[in-house]
Order: sequence, then structure tokens, then C-alpha cells
Amino acid sequence: MIVSFHPVFEADQNVICAGREPDAHDLAAIKAANAVILPQGCRQSLYQMATTNCRHVFPNYVARFDYPGKIGQIHLFQKLGTAHPQAETYASLEIFNQQYGENPKDIAFELPCVFKFDWGGEGETVYLIHSREDLKNVLQKAAVFERSGQKGFLLQKYVPTQGKTLRVVVIGQSLISYWRIQKNADAFRSSVSQGARIDARWAPERQKAAKVFVKNLCSKTGINLAGFDVIFAPVTEHIKPLVLEINYFFGRRGLGGSDAYYEILKNEIDKWLSKTLGQQAG
Repeated sequence: MIVSFHPVFEADQNVICAGREPDAHDLAAIKAANAVILPQGCRQSLYQMATTNCRHVFPNYVARFDYPGKIGQIHLFQKLGTAHPQAETYASLEIFNQQYGENPKDIAFELPCVFKFDWGGEGETVYLIHSREDLKNVLQKAAVFERSGQKGFLLQKYVPTQGKTLRVVVIGQSLISYWRIQKNADAFRSSVSQGARIDARWAPERQKAAKVFVKNLCSKTGINLAGFDVIFAPVTEHIKPLVLEINYFFGRRGLGGSDAYYEILKNEIDKWLSKTLGQQAG
């Protein structure tokens, strides 16, 4: 029996768990299932219940919950030796101040550098730091967030991208890549929400290299549903992709819209079920 908690994937038993914690009825359904399909936005409690009580669960969110937030992802990249812009992480402003003082004059990275809060998407909590005054201002923001209970940020080496970043989306065994390109090559953010256009054809050799890079990362982590933001180090003699971050929630415009995305997702889940349950039966 297949149990689906995903609203668009029909299975033998369909359950909606959005907006609530999983309960005894959910647990009973999971225990009776040969495989469980979870929604993209499932809670950690539902994921843990599913993986504890069923051998076959899609998607694989081990890395998402074991290495949460932008800080967790940096720790994951460091552990695996995955190429990424050099970064330092700070669980709180107090820890940062212990290292650099309350009025830092020197930090680990040359300016400009990048400041990222541990949360947020589409570049909304990411800042390019040009000066000590910029750093002072963003640290003041950090203090405000901490008073509301939100802690954690990182500093990262700035790698110029000429207004271009590559998104590689992994859906099951499918990898789909496309560029987000800003009209202004000096633009810092290159998300679609910030005005970037989508281009799936530019620099195919870099797209190929990035797909190999991302596929290798997925093979190490088990990730099978996420969008990876990839940039390239300014090295002329060879192509060197760097991963910026993993997005477990990602835009669908570059995939052709929601309908196209769901069609790909359903096909990939069917393939996963066929392979998984076929191996189980064998």
C-alpha cells in the first residue's frame, strides 16, 4: 500500500496533514504502508514519524533536518568537502562579538563580503557588505532579530557572478538547470523575484559541469528534491562550480510553471516507487 500526504499525488490512501501535527491516525497509515510520499513542506515531526515507521519515504529530507538553515548547510558543505565560497558561521551576535568585538575593524574576509541571516529566501536576508558602516548596520539588524528570538548568521567570501547564478533543480532522478540573469551585470542578487530573467541555454558547458557537481552532492546526501544555487569561481583555466545554498522550497517559473513541475514530480515519484518497491519485491 502507498500512502500519500502530498495533495497532488494520488495513492492508495491519501492524507492531508497541512497545518497540524501528525496524529495516531497518521501513524497507523504509515505503519501499514509499503511507501510514503510526503509534501514538499512537511514538518520535521511528520518526516521523523514516516522514516521511523516506514522503510521507503519520498522525498529524502535527512540533510534538510540534520543541517537546517543556511548555517547548517555551510556545516554540511564543510563536512563533505563540497566546494563553496569560504564562510564563517555564528550562532549568535554574542559569539561574533567574542571573536571580533562589538565594533569590528577587521574580519576574516576582504570587503566586499556577504552577510546572510540563517533564514529567509530569494535573497531577502542577504546583504553585500562594502564597508564597516554596512557591517555595523546589519549587525544592528541582527540584534533586533535576536530580541524577537531569531538568531544566527554567517559571513561569506564574495564571489563576483556578473549578475548570473545557475539554479539546478533535482526532482527524483531528473536534473533541470537554468540561469537567472540580471540586466545589470553588477547586480548582487539574481533571483527571479529581484528582476532576473530565466535563460536555459546560456553557457551549456557550465550547466553540464554544475549538474555533475550537484549530482555528486546528491549521491553523498540522498537529496532528491531541492533547488541548488550554483556560481562559478573566476578561474580561467577550468570550470569550477561552487554551491551557494540548497533550497528545499523553490520557484517553478524556470521549470515551466506549477503544472509542469507537478507533472515532472508525479512522474519521478512513479519511477521512484517502481524502482524502490521492485527492489523490495526482489
